[in-house]
Amino acid sequence: MKKNLLRAMILSLSAVLIFTGCSGGKDDSKDDTAVVQQKVEDSSEQIIKATDLSKNVQKAKDRKDTFVAAISAPGGVFLPYFYDNGWDGNATSPMFSALVGLDRNGKVIPDLAESWDISKDQLTYTFHLRKNLKFSDGSPLTADDVAFTLTLLDDPAYSGDMDISLASIKGGDDYKNGSATSISGIKVIDPQTVEITTEKVNAQSLTTLGVQVLSKAYYGKDYKKGQLDYLKSLYPAPLGAGPYKLDKYVPGQEIRYTANENYYGGKPSVEHLIYKVTSKDTKLQLFQTGETDYDGFTADEDTVDQLKGLGFANIRIATANTYSFLYINNKKPYLKDTLVRQALIYGLDRKKYVDVAYKGYGQVANVPASPVLWSYSDDGVNKYEFNTDKAKELLDKAGWKVGADGVREKDGQKLKINYLARSKDDELIPIAKENYKALGIDFNAEIMDFNALVAKLKKGDYDFAAVSTSMLGDPNDAVGEFLSTSQGNYSGYSNPKIDKLILDGIATTDVAKRKEIYKELYKEFSNDPPIILLNYRKSVAAYNGRIEGLDIDNFNGIGATLAKVKIKQ
Repeated sequence: MKKNLLRAMILSLSAVLIFTGCSGGKDDSKDDTAVVQQKVEDSSEQIIKATDLSKNVQKAKDRKDTFVAAISAPGGVFLPYFYDNGWDGNATSPMFSALVGLDRNGKVIPDLAESWDISKDQLTYTFHLRKNLKFSDGSPLTADDVAFTLTLLDDPAYSGDMDISLASIKGGDDYKNGSATSISGIKVIDPQTVEITTEKVNAQSLTTLGVQVLSKAYYGKDYKKGQLDYLKSLYPAPLGAGPYKLDKYVPGQEIRYTANENYYGGKPSVEHLIYKVTSKDTKLQLFQTGETDYDGFTADEDTVDQLKGLGFANIRIATANTYSFLYINNKKPYLKDTLVRQALIYGLDRKKYVDVAYKGYGQVANVPASPVLWSYSDDGVNKYEFNTDKAKELLDKAGWKVGADGVREKDGQKLKINYLARSKDDELIPIAKENYKALGIDFNAEIMDFNALVAKLKKGDYDFAAVSTSMLGDPNDAVGEFLSTSQGNYSGYSNPKIDKLILDGIATTDVAKRKEIYKELYKEFSNDPPIILLNYRKSVAAYNGRIEGLDIDNFNGIGATLAKVKIKQ
């Protein structure tokens, strides 16, 4: 289970399929706030049941042992912690289980670990694995595999987005800097028990340490500290302990899986799982004709009415546990100035964009948290209501003067912004172009393939890039990347006040204290914005009525019940 906030998802989101295992178990910690997210319930959730299954299309009815879910743009890196593209995380999740997961209310629950103990000082975590766990090839999964996974994430050569250093495992820094050959805080007690000692209290330690487990025998057979390139050859050949295992990947088309007979929860009753690549233009047609069983759709009345009219669709409408935003490259000299970034927000008609793109199913975002998170509060934050005059005033103050050609310039440089876009039909493009032209900014969109966009984003080769978060399990998931030392700080943002508030926010397990910290953080975030917050949105998902046992929630998508899906014959 990936705990960072990898942004590889563009505004036109498809189905979100993050997998987290569910099972019974116990938590022996005496401090519930240390291991449980505050319960969140989305009162706006609306479920519309299928009204007439006799209208189901033959293409779907003929699929007796296959569930077809939609995905947007996987890149083929099927190894947790090593992909750049968030869709690869979705594609990988059915094949890899974690020690712990989240239930539909965000509460931590057992997965591969049947239980855990947390010391009174909240620094030592002891995970008790289920008996007879196996990877999909039948090899045993033990505490050694957990220790290997955590060691790999602390390797000096690891450069992915999972920042295990935030968990402060004792001896982790010594291992990374070369002064130790192993991590002293990781102790394998026996094949079913692993003890992890940390140096700091962290509200996310349980979930951060409760990682998706990699096979030491498979992924570690060629392991040498500081040399991880060997893993690239294993990206297309994953081995995990999830409910499904990879059968075939056809780039740009689909990913095929078969049920894992060695899954601890029992072999799924649906033999075949397919993630089919869909797009904004094709998803409704593919669902209508029975090519897919599940997909996420544009939230608007027309789409919802069309889905209702099918008769065979179960529909869920709810506030998405995400937010969308524009990355601003703070490393660019002309975008590093706080006044310029503020002007860019004032000068963009975000409400018009939300109205056009979401047609009543979205709202302007003003804080980096979804409305369903317990930390959400926009009290005292600057709402940055559209104000061209204010934007001009700030640009003038920042020294950007309008030139003879109408474009602002400073020290001989024109104020030009290049926006990375995935579709020429992106509703933001004409609005931003018009708004920024009025300010004297030359705004241009560069249309490209999704994976190319992600590559440019990671390299810092951009001015603006529109993305959305993955589903948020904790307030820190939404802001952690803006820590100046974060491995995933793609915006290049640095603010000592924000750094302190981010670290303070995870340094206590007291929900009430955390709530006050995030309220202050959101205020500072609005004073010195690293990004342009765009919107919260309603999500619309639908699945074929012949599919049973599927549950969609704000923390797991459909993933938590993927192994329990059945097909009504």
